[in-house]
Amino acid sequence: MAVLAPLLFIFLVLGPSSINGDTDPSDVSALVAMYQSLNSPAQLTKWSSNGGDPCGENWKGVTCSGSRVTEIKLPSLGLSGGIGFQLSSLTSLTEFDVSNNYLGNQIPYSLPPNVQRLNLAGCGYSGTLPYSISQMHSLEYLNVAHNQISGQLPDMFGQLSSLSILDLSSNSFTGDLPESFSLLSSANDMYLQNNQFTGSIDVLANLPLKTLNIANNKFTGWVPSQLRNINLQDGGNSWNSGPAPPPPPGTPPVPSGGQSRQPSGSVPSSGGSTGGKKKSGVSGGAIAGIVISVLIVGAFIAFILLKRRSKKSKTDIEKTDHHQSVIPIPPQPDSVDPIDSVQDSAMVDTKAVQDSAMVNTKTFEMPPVINLKPPPITHTKSFDDNDSTSKPTVPKKVHVAPPDATSYSIADLQIATDSFSPDNLIGEGSIGRVFRAQFEDGKVVAVKKIKSTALHGQLSEDFLEIVSDVSRLRHPNVTELVGYCSEHGQHLLVYEFLKNGSLYDFLHLLDEYSKPLIWNSRVKIALGTARALEYLHEVCSPSVVHKNIKSANILLDSELNPHLSDCGLARLVSDTDQDENVGSGYSAPEVSMSGQYTIKSDVYGFGVTMLELLTGRKPFDSSRTRAEQSLVQWATPQLHDIDALAKMVDPALKGLYPVKSLSRFADVIALCVQPEPEFRPPMSEVVQALVRLVQRANMSKRTVSIEQGSYVRTSNQDSRES
Repeated sequence: MAVLAPLLFIFLVLGPSSINGDTDPSDVSALVAMYQSLNSPAQLTKWSSNGGDPCGENWKGVTCSGSRVTEIKLPSLGLSGGIGFQLSSLTSLTEFDVSNNYLGNQIPYSLPPNVQRLNLAGCGYSGTLPYSISQMHSLEYLNVAHNQISGQLPDMFGQLSSLSILDLSSNSFTGDLPESFSLLSSANDMYLQNNQFTGSIDVLANLPLKTLNIANNKFTGWVPSQLRNINLQDGGNSWNSGPAPPPPPGTPPVPSGGQSRQPSGSVPSSGGSTGGKKKSGVSGGAIAGIVISVLIVGAFIAFILLKRRSKKSKTDIEKTDHHQSVIPIPPQPDSVDPIDSVQDSAMVDTKAVQDSAMVNTKTFEMPPVINLKPPPITHTKSFDDNDSTSKPTVPKKVHVAPPDATSYSIADLQIATDSFSPDNLIGEGSIGRVFRAQFEDGKVVAVKKIKSTALHGQLSEDFLEIVSDVSRLRHPNVTELVGYCSEHGQHLLVYEFLKNGSLYDFLHLLDEYSKPLIWNSRVKIALGTARALEYLHEVCSPSVVHKNIKSANILLDSELNPHLSDCGLARLVSDTDQDENVGSGYSAPEVSMSGQYTIKSDVYGFGVTMLELLTGRKPFDSSRTRAEQSLVQWATPQLHDIDALAKMVDPALKGLYPVKSLSRFADVIALCVQPEPEFRPPMSEVVQALVRLVQRANMSKRTVSIEQGSYVRTSNQDSRES
């Protein structure tokens, strides 16, 4: 008993705090300061300016582990004000997302120091990036897109070796890219488009990039050869025409730090004094003489060998070259620098390069052709089509199971869908039927069973190519492809399951148990869908044309976030199905005349969908009078008349909307549904317009509280219905 007494005392003292899960006081203080800086918004349910227990009380958007706050996710809530100056005390925070709110002019210096994902996109920030970001050594994702941040980008990326995704797009950055970019050793995706960056992009040459968007800047020089086989979008710059010149004699190999070769006549950034440069030139001339001699001799020997081997069969040549591939050679012969090769091992590598180029180019070009899959596209053209040397040797379709999608068997999907029972049918479109599937582990997915006519007699390899392309489409507002099935002539796609169904259902299939979409939710859906199209049109390279934008293809999750479906499946839509789409009310005028779809026709379809959100009407409704059957023809003349606009609004809203927000929403619609495609805006401009609409919305407290209450009831009702 004497031993148990102290233990019991310790348990009574320490036990309750751990059992009740009281939040760390420093985390509470930071969140209270943040709440007060945001003007105590009603949207942040459970939050309090008088302290409390964020972890125990489930404050909106706050996730905890034990007593520490680990995630804060508050995107697109119409917040305004600031995010406070105590965030540095949130030392356990790994994700901080306050994107698409209006949060002031300057990003605060005090940010969570150990955050891994930081999303400050679309917050109205100007000024510059705070230098505190340079100390976030765990940072993997940084997004400050769609702000008004300006000036030279600080040279502060040297310690961010874990940074994988960097999005600085749609700001006003100027000047050259910082040298410390070359130290982003984990960078896979980089978005720098729609800024005013200048100079060359050589600093990016040796990064492990898979996606790079540098469109619409003021870059000059040449695109480094190392970046030509990635998902690259570089239009709207002032690139030098023609091939890049070779480096001057004696130029050292590219350092591992990431600096690529400079164009002829330029001085390497790491260069020393004038004297050092002169010394390098003298030794370089001597080396150049040796190099030229070696190359001439090597070429002569290779020519003799080629003549002797010309009598051998093709099989023998391939075997011989395969044996020679044991000799060390650079892995990508298309970017080999003969001078660098000779400096490493003159005779052996020169001979290997000559043999590779003159005898059997296909042996060493096959790996990059197979591994460097082109970015997500909807047409059949691939790098194989542009590489004449690979056509004779690489099959047109070299596709195996896509790495980012799971292969399912027909048997698995039959069990999960109860043999594709009509009870599990949740939708049907031009491509095929969609079934709800539930596996034994409880996981629920949506299975799209492709019609046998959709592939137009194509082989399974063509289907796998489509799957491979679609599996690479990654965006929060694009429906995620989970897996696929290709067996016994059957082709199926497996997607994430979104419990709230389609936007079409919400707008047009209401019953007495359903709650209509409030205004804030409609704007949120429009903005999310616009972001999805911006990704397809302006991030993917080449651009992905959807061809079938409509409310039935916009799926909603439990938080009413939109997910655009059927992305990348345009090739599966037959001409007959396209003709049916023309009469749906979503098709642009030029599609009706020529049958040609472009990104501008997608913009038109998006504008029609926005009209649905505004009016609650179908794009074409034969039950109405002839003058009102076509939604676009009926609504367009009234979009700039505020009195007529008020009469057009969906009656289900019951007048609960901000008048200014409604007017700006109508202005965006008018731009998107213009009959001339060249006058329709790009989706990036649509996104910015909708972001400004959200930021400038100045609703009364009464309107906010009523709408917020409706949203909560809607969410609860949706949960019960599903």
